[in-house]
Amino acid sequence: MTTQTHHVDHELVRAAAHVARTRCRGDNHTMAAAARAGDGRIVTAVNAYHFTGGPCAELVLIGAAAAQGAYELDTIVAVGDRDRGVVPPCGRCRQVLLDYFPALKVIVGADDGLRTLSITDLLPKSYVWADHQLDAD
Repeated sequence: MTTQTHHVDHELVRAAAHVARTRCRGDNHTMAAAARAGDGRIVTAVNAYHFTGGPCAELVLIGAAAAQGAYELDTIVAVGDRDRGVVPPCGRCRQVLLDYFPALKVIVGADDGLRTLSITDLLPKSYVWADHQLDAD
């Protein structure tokens, strides 16, 4: 597997960290995500924790972006509350992000070693939902 790193969007990391610091309160909201839309806008969201498996911040962000008319995302990052820093997406989020945005870049790593990888690097040899759909002809 060849891993290609991309420029780290530090403005995106700061936006997610700001939301984590100012909007994540208690046990229901512990993660924040920020994504750069195709038009340059930054969209943010927080997770909605629930014992039944409430959505992660990255998944809430997909809906928030769509509600704002941002259907193409370029880069995404998630940051934990209580100054936990950048947190990589879980397996479910990796699969959903790949299905929605196969060219998406994801910021991962610790503060002193942040890097931006392609979603396909985070989920190699993955099942791509679109590749297995019947044509609707």
